[in-house]
Amino acid sequence: MGALPDGFGLVLDPALRRFRGGTVLAGGRPGRVITLTPAGARSLDALVARGSADPTTLTLAGRLVAGGLAHPVRPEVAEGASDSDSMSVTVVVPAYDRPEALNRCLASLGRNVPVIVVDDASVDPVAVSDVCHRHGARLVRRTANGGPGAARASADGEVATDLVAFVDSDCTLPAGWLDDLAWHFADAGVAAVAPRVRPAAVAPGQERRCVHRFGLSHSPLDLGPDGGEVGPDRSVRYVPTAALVVRRVALQAVGGFDPTLQVGEDVDLIWRLVDAGWRIRYDPSVVVSHVEPDRWRALLQRRLRYGTSAAPLAVRHPGRLAPVELRPPSTFAALALLAGRPVVAAIAVASAVLPLTRRVRPLGIPANQVWRWCAGSAGWTVMGLGRAATMLAAPALVGLAATGRRGRRAAVALVLVPPVVDWVRRRPDLDLPRWVAASVADDLAYGTGVWIGCLRTRTAAPLVPAVVRLADQS
Repeated sequence: MGALPDGFGLVLDPALRRFRGGTVLAGGRPGRVITLTPAGARSLDALVARGSADPTTLTLAGRLVAGGLAHPVRPEVAEGASDSDSMSVTVVVPAYDRPEALNRCLASLGRNVPVIVVDDASVDPVAVSDVCHRHGARLVRRTANGGPGAARASADGEVATDLVAFVDSDCTLPAGWLDDLAWHFADAGVAAVAPRVRPAAVAPGQERRCVHRFGLSHSPLDLGPDGGEVGPDRSVRYVPTAALVVRRVALQAVGGFDPTLQVGEDVDLIWRLVDAGWRIRYDPSVVVSHVEPDRWRALLQRRLRYGTSAAPLAVRHPGRLAPVELRPPSTFAALALLAGRPVVAAIAVASAVLPLTRRVRPLGIPANQVWRWCAGSAGWTVMGLGRAATMLAAPALVGLAATGRRGRRAAVALVLVPPVVDWVRRRPDLDLPRWVAASVADDLAYGTGVWIGCLRTRTAAPLVPAVVRLADQS
């Protein structure tokens, strides 16, 4: 990445750790350690505190942002000015029937920017046309239904603005949302910015239903409250195109959406942009509302459908759809924990701690911090193994449970640990038993979709864990 643009502020990532008087920075994903001179550390502090920096510090800030150790802060603009004044925007809305949802969406968009609605061969095209006419939106009709990716691609020749904002018809947007995202594009390397997508409010009397309360904390479109750079090796691996603002030249450079993908077209686009050298940002300070399924059957059907995208994506992006990453020391420790061997697990963690401690001790990183990192890695491996086993290997879990007391305990732990930990972390408005049951059903539905996609595509790539060699670990 290049330098952070002049005028931008900077905030350090909450997970960042500083050592040796603030001159050693550790964090990000993939994990990394950056050392600074004392003068560099002071300049970084000045940028964080006051937004002032010289070119060298802005270059350092760019490295930190690219590595996930820090995040840019919106620059101040003159009173009465707008961050999007210098860049024109067109909104593209793919639609397939649902005129009521489309009406709410277009009403929230207003008439300050041009809007193109692509009717993806709706059963009732007149209703869609009436809504577009009511809100002054331009209508493009497709003669055959191709899914949202194909619908968005159909608007390519109709857009001539600097930016394209893709919005699904079942979303509603807050006032000023475009301006609150457009400032990121002052960084010439940014190709796309996504807001947070949260479940929309439901009708009175529906808010206490379990499916709604589960969706509030478990929607696959909601990537959480922590922003950052997006990519296959980042904490935020992808962003959905339910709402996404894209630089048009970047979209054209990678060929736009793949119209042959009916599911997973958003992940494919994001990863192609990253592979082409562009950067994507997730900015959860802007929150878009999205209508979620209101029945368990519809929710689980959606998860199954999403699961079918794993195999086609694995063919296009080899090595990125593994169900879990296995690092030798962490995996050995996780398996020992599952087998009820805590002493063996501690020895496995120590085998990773000792060499890493020798490497980082000269940097002022204490051994107890290294222990926390390595123990945390083992814990997250248990989570990953459990989720992968529940999604993709339910018969194997039954077989494991039939091997005896230890096998039964391990199988139960694999199924229960991930949803229980999620419940503790997220504190959803749902009791633990129903949360666990819903989470397991959600995982099983997604895994069923993965298997269906693998059979259709004739690949096992999404079923095979990725083994990360010691030499590959950072």
